[in-house]
Amino acid sequence: MELIEILQALNACHGPSGSEGAVAGVLRTLAAPYVDSCTTDALGNLICHKKGIWPKVLFAAHMDSIGLMVTYIDEKGFLRFGPVGGLSAHEVLGTPVRFANGTRGVVALEGKVEPKDMKLEHLYLDIGARNEAEARTMVQVGDIAVYDTPAFCSGGRIFSPYLDDRIACAVLLMAMERLENTENDLYFVFTVQEEVGLRGARTAAYGVAPDYGIAVDVTDSDDIPSAPHVCSSVAGKGAAIKVMDSSVICHPSVVAKLEELALTGNIPCQKDILRFGGTDAGAIHQSRAGVYTGGISIPTRYVHTPLEVADLGDVEACAALVAAFAQAKLTC
Repeated sequence: MELIEILQALNACHGPSGSEGAVAGVLRTLAAPYVDSCTTDALGNLICHKKGIWPKVLFAAHMDSIGLMVTYIDEKGFLRFGPVGGLSAHEVLGTPVRFANGTRGVVALEGKVEPKDMKLEHLYLDIGARNEAEARTMVQVGDIAVYDTPAFCSGGRIFSPYLDDRIACAVLLMAMERLENTENDLYFVFTVQEEVGLRGARTAAYGVAPDYGIAVDVTDSDDIPSAPHVCSSVAGKGAAIKVMDSSVICHPSVVAKLEELALTGNIPCQKDILRFGGTDAGAIHQSRAGVYTGGISIPTRYVHTPLEVADLGDVEACAALVAAFAQAKLTC
């Protein structure tokens, strides 16, 4: 499948944190030809194993998305909601959304609120219901809505909801497809519940007990107008090799190895330093007695908004670097 087709297939699934099963089903079908086994653990992580001898190398990309959970239905049929993961009021206002059962709606604003004062409690969901009784036939308290926006390419860039982190899921699939023989024992793990606390990566890393761990995720792109310069990577300059974020300081030997592989493989790369935020690397590196951990990131604009943007060349570079690390000679 082409990259855009993979994203469209994944985004067609309902996959907020805690409800990733449909996404896992699509990924299992796509990954199966390239690995020896696909299993699912108790939390819902999809673990795709390509058998080798040693060392164990785990690559993680999370399947879950942020969402909007219904907390109250009023007498007029409007829905109040709470965040599943990191939502910002001014970024989701006016966004079309959909529920698992196909009900659709839009995020709307109550009253007149200045943008600087806008909070999630000022917003509600309008699903077209005439009253509370009708609304309750359409959705229930506890149901989760997700963004209902399209995926498309323009100008060498891909625009899509939930590039965080389904673009990294696609990167792992692209890397699997180009693997040749290697002695490394490889685990490609599509994790759950990253957006609410790196939960899936924690259990997956404990279960696999890897020697090396690489989190593949998006990172903020420092190239938008009036960029605050709280990050280091830029869309279009290649794979971003993580050095640090608020969840992890990557092991220097892993950072150095990724930089070496990029240099020898003529893979464009840059450094990924974030002053905030985190990835599955934060949970992986602390598992058991510790894991040699790094990160490969896709610079992405407008993270957690209804349309995120990444460079197609960066996606290719990340896939090449994942494949190179998977086949590299590694010594703990």
